Amino acid sequence: MQRRDFLRLSTVSATAISLSAGAIHAASTSTNTKKRVLLPVGDAVETMDTLYPLFRLPEAGYDVVICGPEARKYHSVLHEIPPDSLIPWDITQERPGYFVTASAAFRDINPEEFCSIFATGGRAPEYLRYDKELLRLFRHFSETKKPIASVCHGIELLTAGDCIRGKRVTTIPKCRMDAEQGGATFVDDLCVRDGNVVSCKGWAEYPLLFPVYIEMLEKATS
Repeated sequence: MQRRDFLRLSTVSATAISLSAGAIHAASTSTNTKKRVLLPVGDAVETMDTLYPLFRLPEAGYDVVICGPEARKYHSVLHEIPPDSLIPWDITQERPGYFVTASAAFRDINPEEFCSIFATGGRAPEYLRYDKELLRLFRHFSETKKPIASVCHGIELLTAGDCIRGKRVTTIPKCRMDAEQGGATFVDDLCVRDGNVVSCKGWAEYPLLFPVYIEMLEKATS
């Protein structure tokens, strides 16, 4: 069995999660637009950053809709500093992860049909932040003060979408400049909430972020 041939089919709460030949996608089954969360992806999106919300949010009753520059498969990657490397790494090493399938393109998304947007990490935000259609989506959630979550390099999308000006946020240290260039105050903490934005350093801090984020979603959709 190849590493990516992991599961044929898994159904989680309101969202069907399909892992066929390693391709992961979410198909929304809910007609309640108040319970739908956008998860933008692109090539080199971080695997752990992305899969956790894809599974955790349906457990709380929210559909996750994956979107990308186009409706197609994208390569996810694993980022970590290997503990046993013969030559030490100053930054994270990148390895292939699962494929992630976007069911919609950014340009086809009506953000009014969603209650929140989740900015996942990896290398993808470095080029996705130039996508005008994606920035249109982030500006909507900022202007309407709907919940926005960010992990790791996801802060680059919040900066590009002008979502964090005047706010306190956190991210990994090497993205501190990205946060400050967006008009935010970087806080060296594991998880920070300021208004409608909650951010954390990396996926290891998800146990701190998700209780706060889900509470924000519940208040926003009640």
